Amino acid sequence: MAVGLPLVIWFFQDRLIFFPRPLEPGRREQLLKRAPLVEEVALAAEDGTKLHGWLARPAAPGRAPLVIYFGGNAEEASWILDEPERPADWAWLAVSYRGYGLSQGSPGEAALVSDARRIYDFAKQRADIDPQRIHAFGRSLGSGVAVALAAQRPLAGVILVSPFDSLAAVAKRHYWYLPVDLMLRHRFDSIALAPKLRQPLLCLISERDEIIPPEHAERLFAAWGGAKRKIVLQEAGHNSSDAHPMFWQAVRGFLEKKDGFT
Repeated sequence: MAVGLPLVIWFFQDRLIFFPRPLEPGRREQLLKRAPLVEEVALAAEDGTKLHGWLARPAAPGRAPLVIYFGGNAEEASWILDEPERPADWAWLAVSYRGYGLSQGSPGEAALVSDARRIYDFAKQRADIDPQRIHAFGRSLGSGVAVALAAQRPLAGVILVSPFDSLAAVAKRHYWYLPVDLMLRHRFDSIALAPKLRQPLLCLISERDEIIPPEHAERLFAAWGGAKRKIVLQEAGHNSSDAHPMFWQAVRGFLEKKDGFT
């Protein structure tokens, strides 16, 4: 058993980390009814894998500032477009991870980070997007993708919700009896990147996060090299952060530079 259990987890760890969610029946038609403000997006990843997502644009003409959303490990990303508190004067781009929504392929750290670069480059070249005001918004697992993107592309700002220092550190907490360092293929080592990052950061931490305990987010926040602001969402859990009254207020203030960032 001492050898068997680690071997089983080694081979099946992708199923423990990623929980692909399909696009629900009728969802595509529902979103397309919002055209022209909601646009279906189809991209070819660097390795040719077909990615699918959605771009919601503000009603005002001209180049819009953009938020690229990277969701949690069990999210179908289009939910963000239904959020009534989402700042509607910004464009929002939500492309499903591989194997999620209508995107093809299988998820993995290297693939998701590569896809994030592709998504950014796609957005930056669009005539209706302001390339100087592209932000990344990463939630839970998506925080690891957003941090990796910040290390490779010139983002204007980063929003992290329930982030972690590294996936290995979180795994060690939950699976303390396993040789995690030897087993884990998808490490998302955000804390190794954080000291060199200079983009402004908004970090939202759920006080009662049972999946990613707050100290993991606190370590990442402390290591961040740029201007930063931290908000602890009192009484919020891992999956209830966006229902907290401070959540969207903080996001809006950060994007609009009303919270002291310049």
